[in-house]
Amino acid sequence: MSLLSARCAIGLLAALTVAALPGPVAASKTALPKLGTSLPATSVSGLSSGAYMAGQLQLAHAENIVGAGIVAGGPFGCAVSPLAEAFPFWPTAVAQNGTRALLGCMKTTLGAPDPERLVARAKDLAAKGEIDPLAALARHNVYLFSGDADATVTRPVVEAAKQFYSLAGVPAGSLTLVTGDGGHAFITDEGGAACGISETPYVSDCDYNQARAILGWIYGPLKPSSGAPDGAFVVFDQGDFSEPGDGFAEEGVVYIPAACRTEPGCRVHVALHGCGQSREAVGDTFIKETNFAEIADTNRLVILFPQISAGGYNPKGCWDWWGYTGLDFLSQDAAQISAIWAMVEHLAKQE
Repeated sequence: MSLLSARCAIGLLAALTVAALPGPVAASKTALPKLGTSLPATSVSGLSSGAYMAGQLQLAHAENIVGAGIVAGGPFGCAVSPLAEAFPFWPTAVAQNGTRALLGCMKTTLGAPDPERLVARAKDLAAKGEIDPLAALARHNVYLFSGDADATVTRPVVEAAKQFYSLAGVPAGSLTLVTGDGGHAFITDEGGAACGISETPYVSDCDYNQARAILGWIYGPLKPSSGAPDGAFVVFDQGDFSEPGDGFAEEGVVYIPAACRTEPGCRVHVALHGCGQSREAVGDTFIKETNFAEIADTNRLVILFPQISAGGYNPKGCWDWWGYTGLDFLSQDAAQISAIWAMVEHLAKQE
């Protein structure tokens, strides 16, 4: 396949996910603070490409992560094409992955994902030391969601993710697949677009507090929210953790409850936006209107919102779940996984 064909395949992948809007939010950035958070109590969630990255981060660092929320996403490693495995040469391999992502991990034109094959790949990566042992998943809590009106990532793909987790060792009582009202979007009980809309900003009011559902499933019963957030949304320099070409925007955001500034031991939840849902695309909608901050205040949670930038092989600002940053995109050493984890480890340091 030619370089032009590779670019077309990847561009098509982005076009079928979500569209971006101009308009970054202006804010001054600072260094990510050290808060003494509890590294072994970390969790992660995401929408769409963020859901795929959430699963990748979860398996890469399964020994320090306790659970994941997968909203409109499929199983780990879904986009790796057998042809790309047989002929691992970039960019032809990443173009093959892009095609599989489109037609086998969003739609099922090529057939639904094969959880047994994907678990076998994950076990192989773990055996090589590229991700943590899958045995750690036995203590994870995993929440999955598929909206009834989601035609972007179809339900059989999300069902395959549930089968993957079951085969990989997540106990049945720790694994749930929620279905209900909603399109291709993160769901709220108030705020965002009308329920069932799969359009920017990909946050929809369906009278369901998905952030609370995710965090409650992962951590157990939560204290009631206190109302408007009284902590701080801190804009920080992502360049301290990433390299040019990794796909990161200059700035990320972390929400810090006031108590987590002074009392160490808060937990970190990494919330990953979908394609076209970054700050440069939709402003702070995903960060401030998804209810994570309100829940964080009363439950000793720091919410980390890393940000990807659109450009090059990634015109819609998607997380790398098909290999545009390199064919090792599933491993601990992958550009985006290692950068996010470096942020999490930095938060766990003490001043």
